[in-house]
Amino acid sequence: MTARSLRSGEDADEFDVEEALALVKEDNGAAHRAPVPPAQASGRASEPGARHKATPWTEARATAARAARTVTRSARRAPVSVRLEDALGLTLAAPLDALTDLPSFNTSAMDGWAVAGPGPWAVRDEGVLAGHAEPAPLTDGEAARIATGARIPPDTTAVLRSEHGQTDEKGRLHATREVVHGQDIRPRGQECRKGDQLLPPGALVTPAVLGLAAAAGYDTLTAVPRPRVEVLVLGDELLTEGAPRDGLIRDALGPMLPPWLRALGAEVTAVRRLGDSAAALHKAVTRSDADVIVTTGGTAAGPVDHVHPVLDRIGAELLVDGVKVRPGHPMLLARTKENQHLVGLPGNPLAAVSGLLTLAEPLLRTLAARPAPEPYTLPLRDEAHGHPYDTRLVPVVLRGDRAVPLHYNGPAMLRGIAAADALAVVPPGGARPGQEAELLDLPWASAGIGVCFT
Repeated sequence: MTARSLRSGEDADEFDVEEALALVKEDNGAAHRAPVPPAQASGRASEPGARHKATPWTEARATAARAARTVTRSARRAPVSVRLEDALGLTLAAPLDALTDLPSFNTSAMDGWAVAGPGPWAVRDEGVLAGHAEPAPLTDGEAARIATGARIPPDTTAVLRSEHGQTDEKGRLHATREVVHGQDIRPRGQECRKGDQLLPPGALVTPAVLGLAAAAGYDTLTAVPRPRVEVLVLGDELLTEGAPRDGLIRDALGPMLPPWLRALGAEVTAVRRLGDSAAALHKAVTRSDADVIVTTGGTAAGPVDHVHPVLDRIGAELLVDGVKVRPGHPMLLARTKENQHLVGLPGNPLAAVSGLLTLAEPLLRTLAARPAPEPYTLPLRDEAHGHPYDTRLVPVVLRGDRAVPLHYNGPAMLRGIAAADALAVVPPGGARPGQEAELLDLPWASAGIGVCFT
């Protein structure tokens, strides 16, 4: 499976919530692009044919995160007010403070009887249901049927659970076990008092956070807006339907990238298919108002690889021009406008995934004010072959306390990553069985499909 034919040619900085919220307060092709140096002091993309040294993998990730921080300080990243139903996956830009006591009145924790004083008790004819006005007070020796969530009558001693009470032939209620004062009553303010901070700025809005916000009285949340991403799919050889034929291949990245980018916290505003046209690419890039432009293919130095020439033409600043990682070596990151970046992904599918996790993930995570995931390692069950000089990202499945490297991990293959739980970061030279390897979780493996694809 491939998206494009072969062409010729962390120690990332810790995410700083306060800073981000300061306004609320193996290879990609048959041959590689000839090495070219970083952007010159002018800040423009390097001249074609100039030489460069690719950026180390960890440094490239840190550079992407730093690039986003310059944008989070600008007015364009100002917080927004979002209705609860639209807030899943966003990051809180303001504290979630309780708007009321929770619970806001004394409430029954169980179905049963509200009782006053010692038993046995005479049972009222009328019961107490949830959602009704406060009932009349109880007197000693009196009980009233009560439902879970209903308001406790004044002067109630305890709630006797349905299974712990029985009535005699005279209709009087008896307890079948000891009654403790206050049992099964949720007192007002048990969970929080009005004004208590329930969650700080920087908290990720999960389904549970939505429930808490609703319970606390919120209809909207103040959140960091999703970074807007436009995807530009390059390549004349790509089909959008049917089986590969006549030298044409199916576009794998067009269907894969938008949901993956959404999983990383982005709002995908458009997916445009441009073919191999420098003019079309130039027009699309210069007219885009997205926060991040993601291109596929065209980052090497073949006759139809137009990304570098277009970036040079518009005076873009190349922040990362090639990364010491396999697959995906010719990925790039450029600043195209003051508040806009372009991530150039290689055209081969697994190489593009490598570019997503190396450059797009830290960039989008920081723009979305999401906290950096805690790094973790697991020992490898089997040997993972490495590159002599570069980091290698290898799809793995997690089996108990071991990570198992998968086959079909060439740059043009998706079979391995489709079955994977994570990518193992394999150092130059490879890793032996039992060696600890850093793991990069895939969004759906770490967050759950229902959460991450929002």
